[in-house]
Amino acid sequence: MLLTEDFLHYIWKFRLFERQNLQTTDGEELEIFSAGLHNSDSGPDFHNARIRIGETVWAGNVEVHLSASDWQKHGHTNDGAYNNVILHVVYRDDAPLFLPNGRKVPTLELQNRISEELYNKYHKLVFGNQTFIPCENSIGTVDGLTMQNWLTRVLVERMEKRQANVTATLALNKGDWEETFYQFLAANFGFKVNALPFELMAKSLPQLTLAKNKNNPMQIEALIFGQAGFLDAEFKDEYPLKLQKEYAYLRKKYNLTPIENHLWKFMRLRPQNFPTIRLAQFAALIVQANHLLSKILEIKEVKALRGLFTEIKINDYWDDHYRFDVPSKPSSKNMGDGSIDILLLNTVALFLFSYGKQHQQQYYISRSLKLLENLPAEKNNIISDFVNLGVKIDTAFESQALLELKNNYCNYKKCLQCGVGNKILKPA
Repeated sequence: MLLTEDFLHYIWKFRLFERQNLQTTDGEELEIFSAGLHNSDSGPDFHNARIRIGETVWAGNVEVHLSASDWQKHGHTNDGAYNNVILHVVYRDDAPLFLPNGRKVPTLELQNRISEELYNKYHKLVFGNQTFIPCENSIGTVDGLTMQNWLTRVLVERMEKRQANVTATLALNKGDWEETFYQFLAANFGFKVNALPFELMAKSLPQLTLAKNKNNPMQIEALIFGQAGFLDAEFKDEYPLKLQKEYAYLRKKYNLTPIENHLWKFMRLRPQNFPTIRLAQFAALIVQANHLLSKILEIKEVKALRGLFTEIKINDYWDDHYRFDVPSKPSSKNMGDGSIDILLLNTVALFLFSYGKQHQQQYYISRSLKLLENLPAEKNNIISDFVNLGVKIDTAFESQALLELKNNYCNYKKCLQCGVGNKILKPA
């Protein structure tokens, strides 16, 4: 058999071995009351197990190895953390185990107690020739309740990882939630291609500076386009000339330094997604909603959250322009549903979750997950491949969870730590 210690951990944890007439290798009767808690840190593999050997009930740690001799190879002999091991679980018992105090550790050998059916399922899952995910031939048969429960857990893992970035930025901003939200929102307005220059622009232009000019839309637009590096040019149109004049005054007043204009990308973007249009939309949002995070924390309905973005109205100049001084055919420059969904997913849901975690308020965490349940699933190659395998994906809740599943479980073949993998392996 081609085995791994992870597989033996799984076998022991769920007691998926033949338990009739269970004995230690010394012939003593063995009964397992509790396999213990799986330990992912240093030290014995399972803590607080409870077993009976002969007439004596033991409570302590369990160590699992492929071969009994691995105990010495892994350097446990002189490690005091292993002195409380009450049972050594091995596939092959090739050497007796004695602790430094002379106590012989009881051993359970599993070599003849693992069913061939379970092993074949495991081998096919982990060592098969799948092209997308290990369980691609079986995932479509997993019941909806199992999928939903596991995807919920995986989604929370994903949100907690993303929350770490919020926490780190919050620390840099000295606990200022509004400033942190403003910076993340700006980065997400860049929609990957222009995320970096958007973020740099926001960090170069504190929200407090914008707040001081919130009653003057022209000044807000001048600050944002100026700090983005778009006003350092010669213009013909009246609108950019006005912005340029305003920015020259504000730049000196607030001692501002714009970012480099060459950071912005236009190539291979639809005109609707040009950074000039996104900056105009961002400026309109700032004019409309100061202290935006506070508003979001108060709004309960998804429709009202969406309304924060659908109701923004950018300067009329952009009705027939995509760039300064370059006229174009008139068209609407309002944010589309797809763009709004991305902002709600990557910024609003993330901050509701992060705020709830930071303040230990489940209400905001639940609102975050509820928002994801009300957003449509993303469209990308990974999600399409899951759909082709028979997985039902309707919401961003499901698509986000499946992205986490693919990238952090399937890609590393962590089938034994996966609820879906466990369900597939579980004996009928």
